Amino acid sequence: MDLSRILSKLDYMVETKDFEGAKELLSYWLADAKSQGNLRGELSLYNESMGLYRKLGEKDIAVNCAENALSLVKKLEMEGSITAATTYINSATVYKAFGLAEKGIPLFEQAKDIYEKELKEDDGRLGGLYNNMGLALLDVGRYEDALESYRKALETMKKVPNGALESAITYLNKADVYDAMRSDEEHENDYSPEEWEERIADLVNKAAACFEEESLPRNGYYAFVAEKCIPSFEYYGHFMTGVTLKERVSAIIEAERESGTRL
Repeated sequence: MDLSRILSKLDYMVETKDFEGAKELLSYWLADAKSQGNLRGELSLYNESMGLYRKLGEKDIAVNCAENALSLVKKLEMEGSITAATTYINSATVYKAFGLAEKGIPLFEQAKDIYEKELKEDDGRLGGLYNNMGLALLDVGRYEDALESYRKALETMKKVPNGALESAITYLNKADVYDAMRSDEEHENDYSPEEWEERIADLVNKAAACFEEESLPRNGYYAFVAEKCIPSFEYYGHFMTGVTLKERVSAIIEAERESGTRL
């Protein structure tokens, strides 16, 4: 099995929104891996399948893929490996996406233990873990833990080349925590209405500033993150930031089309 070639083809299909083709590709090679007894290949394909079916909102098959992947990690006796940690994160993200954040948090914790032990402090995967974990913690109302997770994410992304884009996501995620807290009876009186607004506004302003860093390449990833953040800027009333980012996204897409890097 040429996994790199399969994943390259999968990326192409997702990029061109050929989701049925992507499903067929993964299904075919999963069956092949099973018939050959290729457990590691099977695990890799389940990890990719989780992302696809989560993206498509197909809960049952996404959760099934997560459970199969977790079972394979045990069968392969890989529990302390980076691959296992990645599988835990992918599975936990699936659970979070479909309203099962409580089930996913222990998996995030397991991944955190492995990543913090095995990865360097400037590894972007750590920042991604902290960000995704924070989202799950917010879902179950563990606000302080979510804020701590985002603090770690920001500390990590300061050390990562071009980490400003991920930092922008984190600042907006932190704003969402404060937004939830001010509407929670247990926390609404922690600050005055004006102080809540100031805290949230400060985070949104910091997120907007991240997109202005001159060192950031205005490439496809910039456009991807910008598109992801625009709804949050609009939610918090930063409509001009949203307009500016939409214009930049359009310009990037057009430039990539002209250069042949985007289909």
